[in-house]
Amino acid sequence: MAALPATAAKRPRDERLDLFRGLTMLIIFVAHLPENSWNAWIPARFGFSSGAELFVFCSGIASALAFGGVFVRRGLAMGTARIAYRIWQVYWAQIGLVLGLIALVAGLDRIFGLAEIARQFAPLLSDPEQALLGLVTLTWQPDYLDILPMYLIILALVPVMMLARRLHAALPFLIAAGLYAAVWSTGLNLSGNPWNGAGWFLNPFSWQLIFFIGFFIGMGWLPLPRLGLRRLMLAAATFLLLSVPLSFWGILEHWPFAQAMRDLLIPASEKTDLHILRVLHFLALAYLVLSLIEPWRDRLDRGAGHLLILIGRQSLACFLASVVLARLLGTIADMAGRGEFLVALLNLAGFALILATALVVGWFKSAPWAGPGRKPQDETRHAPIAQTSLTTRVREAS
Repeated sequence: MAALPATAAKRPRDERLDLFRGLTMLIIFVAHLPENSWNAWIPARFGFSSGAELFVFCSGIASALAFGGVFVRRGLAMGTARIAYRIWQVYWAQIGLVLGLIALVAGLDRIFGLAEIARQFAPLLSDPEQALLGLVTLTWQPDYLDILPMYLIILALVPVMMLARRLHAALPFLIAAGLYAAVWSTGLNLSGNPWNGAGWFLNPFSWQLIFFIGFFIGMGWLPLPRLGLRRLMLAAATFLLLSVPLSFWGILEHWPFAQAMRDLLIPASEKTDLHILRVLHFLALAYLVLSLIEPWRDRLDRGAGHLLILIGRQSLACFLASVVLARLLGTIADMAGRGEFLVALLNLAGFALILATALVVGWFKSAPWAGPGRKPQDETRHAPIAQTSLTTRVREAS
């Protein structure tokens, strides 16, 4: 049996994690903004992996840093309780997000005479009972609202991995690999559409692989190669370059051989079931980028990097804001036309509002109301002596 260490030292915050999470929030916004011409130039168009892999991988590392220590210090029961509390928070974030979007499009329909409810949430009109039940049970996931449900299922696997680690050091790795293999061998998935029987668009049993790679790294269970090794950097760069002709639309549309090769290598379910080429591409990209930025690691929290870090520190709130903003600004683009100037303006406005969300949420999390207030003598100058003394004692006690 592999015993976990009795204590876990508090590790300093890794600004690279927040930087890349912040970058992911902006990429997700661009990808979710309907008919966004900027979407043709995000990193996912030049390789097999996308911002989704980065989001899930960073979530794995962040979960190890946030929850792993609870398992180590307080045991399996308290660690599981901490995960259950996080699942509770994220579940209601998902429900609130969906209801907020429904209310948003309903308001737009009423004010501007649109038909967004019928277009975006058609089952609410055709089969409202099943639709509402599906939203609550997560068995119906409207378009672009499937990331948080996937995260919920993966979070529920964290206590399983922590228990498995107590039994044998290799067991968590076998579980993660076994679930991934089961997806590709048996079609393992959850129901994501009661009307056509489709599974979840982001299959949690396959996407857990990239999450737990990050989680295992964060927990120190998975050794990493030293950054900056020339042979590894060359191998990673070669793999990334070879993936461009099989991924970039500008090549695929004009070179039939490249499209034929992509169709041969990559099945239609490559994103839903997280094709292994996506995993390898992401790992190669991560190693190369981390190696390249390592000399400037102490300067990441400056300029644009500082803004990305601010967003990354409030990733859940910024993700929720990005999804809502994408729907709202997409409707504005539909109504006003999709000229390149307007599209650029809407993208930049979305970035600014996501940053504003991070600043506001960060301010609230700092609990400014808990700081020192006015001096007691200013408030009690004219109070009776007995009342002044009591007031002062109450303040000191609090």
